[in-house]
Amino acid sequence: MSPGRRDPQIALRLDGSEPDPAGRWHDGAALAYLGGSLRLVLGTPHHEALHTGDTLELPLPPEATPRQIQDRAEAWLREQAKRILEQVIAQKSALAGRRAPRLALSFAARGHWVEAQGGDVLRCNWRLIEQSLPVIEQAITLGIAALPAEDQGFDLFGGPGASPTAHPAA
Repeated sequence: MSPGRRDPQIALRLDGSEPDPAGRWHDGAALAYLGGSLRLVLGTPHHEALHTGDTLELPLPPEATPRQIQDRAEAWLREQAKRILEQVIAQKSALAGRRAPRLALSFAARGHWVEAQGGDVLRCNWRLIEQSLPVIEQAITLGIAALPAEDQGFDLFGGPGASPTAHPAA
């Protein structure tokens, strides 16, 4: 590389400017969802966001600002994330033979897709909804496996898991 030229990767890191939100959040823009994309449509007669096929119709006027579009689209995505992640958690927990942990949505910009917290909470990044369903299922399965084993409890009167010194009163 010549002495006066900058390494392109270094130049990229030095350019800390934010991308223009108007370029991403507008009528007809693509929104990542379940491994594919949805096309945003504004100016619909609906009062709620409506997902049909590969479109997401938002109840916003065509002249809505990029921030309004982003807020409404991400609110819909978070609702879908909560619904779908809870379903996958319930399914994968049942397959693992354990109670389903609670879901806590994470809004962190960095971190893992899924983290086990305590014995009964899976903290999932809401942007996991952008990934395909098999990726979501794998991340949830790994998160459930990272939870501590469930306490089977103490059976005072014998049986599996009973203490050898515990005897029922006569």
